[in-house]
Amino acid sequence: MNWSLTFTPLVPLPVLAVLAAIGLLAIAPLLVRRTRGALLRLLALAALVMALAGPILLEEQRQSLPTVVAMVVDKTASQSLSDRAAQTEAMRAELAKRFGDLRDIELRTVEVGGKAGGAPVDGTELFKAVQAELADVAPERIGAVVMLTDGQVHDVPANPSETLGSAPLHALISGRANEIDRQLAIRSAPRFGIVGEKQVIDYSVIDSGTTSAAPVKVTISRDGEPIATELVVPGASNRFEIEVAHAGQNIYEFEAEPLAGELTPVNNRAAAVVDGIRENLRVLLVSGEPHAGERIWRNLLKSDASVDLVHFTILRPPEKQDGTPIDELSLIAFPTRELFSVKIDQFDLIIFDRYAQQGVLPVLYFDNIARYVRDGGALLVASGPDYASDSSLYTTPLADVLPAAPTGRVIEKPFTPEVTDLGKRHPVTRGLEGGDTTPPHWSRWFRQIETDKPTGEVIMKGADGDPLLVLDREDKGRVALLLSDQVWLWARGYEGGGPHVDLLRRLAHWLMKEPDLEEEALRASATGGMLHIERQTMQDSAGPVTTISPSGKRGTVTLNADGPGLFRADLAADEIGLWRVEDGQHRAFALVGPANPREFQDVRSTLDKLQPVATASGGHIARMADASGKLEVPRVVPVRSGRAVSGRDWIGVRMTEASLLTGVDRLPLFTGFLGLAILLGLAAATWYREGR
Repeated sequence: MNWSLTFTPLVPLPVLAVLAAIGLLAIAPLLVRRTRGALLRLLALAALVMALAGPILLEEQRQSLPTVVAMVVDKTASQSLSDRAAQTEAMRAELAKRFGDLRDIELRTVEVGGKAGGAPVDGTELFKAVQAELADVAPERIGAVVMLTDGQVHDVPANPSETLGSAPLHALISGRANEIDRQLAIRSAPRFGIVGEKQVIDYSVIDSGTTSAAPVKVTISRDGEPIATELVVPGASNRFEIEVAHAGQNIYEFEAEPLAGELTPVNNRAAAVVDGIRENLRVLLVSGEPHAGERIWRNLLKSDASVDLVHFTILRPPEKQDGTPIDELSLIAFPTRELFSVKIDQFDLIIFDRYAQQGVLPVLYFDNIARYVRDGGALLVASGPDYASDSSLYTTPLADVLPAAPTGRVIEKPFTPEVTDLGKRHPVTRGLEGGDTTPPHWSRWFRQIETDKPTGEVIMKGADGDPLLVLDREDKGRVALLLSDQVWLWARGYEGGGPHVDLLRRLAHWLMKEPDLEEEALRASATGGMLHIERQTMQDSAGPVTTISPSGKRGTVTLNADGPGLFRADLAADEIGLWRVEDGQHRAFALVGPANPREFQDVRSTLDKLQPVATASGGHIARMADASGKLEVPRVVPVRSGRAVSGRDWIGVRMTEASLLTGVDRLPLFTGFLGLAILLGLAAATWYREGR
């Protein structure tokens, strides 16, 4: 209960001051001459001024507010090591009981578990959690902040008073002194690299808490497959030369052998992610007899910025023979030996578009092309009537790698190309626009080459259900055979056209082994706190996959069908780092957060990071348990402002004096009968005194 005096003047204060001054000037001579009744006149004037000033006596009714204490419980990954979690929970229970025995204290418990909005957080951020929890509390009401942690805190502010105000920080540290641990750290690594080129990754092994300098065995893996082993000295910088193997993410993992007695082997492993960038793909296009769709392939490949195209066209049909030597039929010499013998292995794809054997290429060069395919090259034959003729490419050594033999018959009738059941699961033809109905919503073709018993995968069919597009693998290489020359009808928009760009581009990139177009593949990716798993297969079903978290925890995930040949699943990723997904034959990797999270860079418990803040705020910092593992719970003592807030075995709570105004009683003075009585009494006393 508090009393105070306030004023509600009946006239403006300047006017009241002037009137009081005039009255005082009038009475002053009387006071100087000590005239009878002068003092009473002064009291009457004062009473009049007070009445006009409207004095009011206020009685405030207030409710005391409790002192707020924030107890922050660290539940991040490093707290799961050794017996830290058990120590922390035991300390939490004891402190909660002791705070509960005190009056006028509001205990707020904040758990920091390494996640924010469902996504894993990189590091332990306790001060941000305190700031968020106490955002609705006035600084003077914060009595103390108690942190139960291993000391590995990554958001210690430069100016702690902005978060804590004048409250003390009491830090109770889990774990034990003199812990030892081994860590593998990536010092520098390239973010990008050209496929096939060399890059260097700089790494080191750091042994903390031990003086041993014995060499350490480090195993280096690329995409989960070991590629090298090295012996390194702890603390030394080591350089390892890598070759960027493929386009997309190349994940290089460095793993050091365990250290005897170390806290955890989790941080013995570190990863470097190098995005492989292909140099422009080199494509050799050889066009044979001129036809309506001759420029389809050229236009498609020239529009792709990632393709370097070398194009030669044979403009002279075989039936037009005039005896002119072959080497005199072009403006520039056709460099057959250079292209098909010396530099053939530099091409990623060779395309023959309606090419017939005309004597331009010697038979030996077709044998070179067949060898090129078996060694890992790619060949596409876009055929027309030439493939069914006596000069067909099938009459050359290419017959050994081509997936279908011509019967010699050319089918000339309208038909609508269709995707086969197998093709609906194949990445080249799956989901082509307009192909989800029977018949598909695209234009007809009018010519097709009949073949006999194809050996590869028939992913499109044409007239009478005969094979139209056949894919095959030959040793390390790939071959595609398109048995019609009328894809140009789609490009020209005939009867509405068709998805020629998607089909031909996917076909070319499948031949060049684009990872996204593999028939059998397991993929993993991460967004936020979710791990996305995708299985592409030509089978009707896909079995469960095994997930391995960064800490080594294994789990099994069942995949759900999401279209022909596609199976997917989403998994909550509760750990930061490199996740692995395996199905027995395939392996995929995904990074959740950074490749080398701060949480595991140093996992030893420490007092060093929080010691300056605790000391500056007058707080207490100590380990939760002694050397034998016995829990040492400090006493909790309420203290007033200006007193010490910690001691050897106790922690203090600075009690607040803040209160909440709940009501006000008003007692006006010099108003009503009381004011009238005072004024009349003084006036009567003045008259009586002066009348004597």
